[in-house]
Amino acid sequence: MERKSPMSGEIYRHFKNKLYQIVGVAEHSESREKLVIYQALYGNFGMYARPYDMFMSEVDHKKYPEVQQKYRFEKAGIVGENICSTVAVNKNENNLKITLEDVVKTIPDKAVIEGATDVNSDVEEQEGVPNPDLLAFLDAETYEEKHKLLVAMRPRITDRLINDLAAAIDVTVEDGDLETRFKSLLYCVKKMDEFEVTRLR
Repeated sequence: MERKSPMSGEIYRHFKNKLYQIVGVAEHSESREKLVIYQALYGNFGMYARPYDMFMSEVDHKKYPEVQQKYRFEKAGIVGENICSTVAVNKNENNLKITLEDVVKTIPDKAVIEGATDVNSDVEEQEGVPNPDLLAFLDAETYEEKHKLLVAMRPRITDRLINDLAAAIDVTVEDGDLETRFKSLLYCVKKMDEFEVTRLR
């Protein structure tokens, strides 16, 4: 059975276990060769182009005998209108749930903030008293500023603050442990910063 062509927004896993999001399938203006344009969901979120046939090809199991994955890139999920949504997809006839947690696992802890040790804040949140971190976040004019503020407030982060910050940028961060939720929110702000920069070019 022929594989379906990659679609914009879909997430693919490379056989070396890195996640990428499809931007689209393009055509080279001179050679008319089909190219898959995709973006890394880790590190500096680099953008890449690869010949369509190579992207869809099988893993060279002679060169990589330990690899279990059949294809070089295999579909892992899709991101809809909200880049931070949870998605259920079918893979190899088994129901597999892909969440943003799968993505943030690719973000090393030291990339979040170095030197932060205390996840829970010792400061009690008081009813009716605005959180200064939340106010600073709301006052930030760009997502780049919001991202820097979010990294800086890492030692003071709480579930309530994550919920408030997420609501401020109109995203939902799923329930879970505090570290995963923080990384999820950080990922969302990072992506929004990238889209903001691209839009302003």
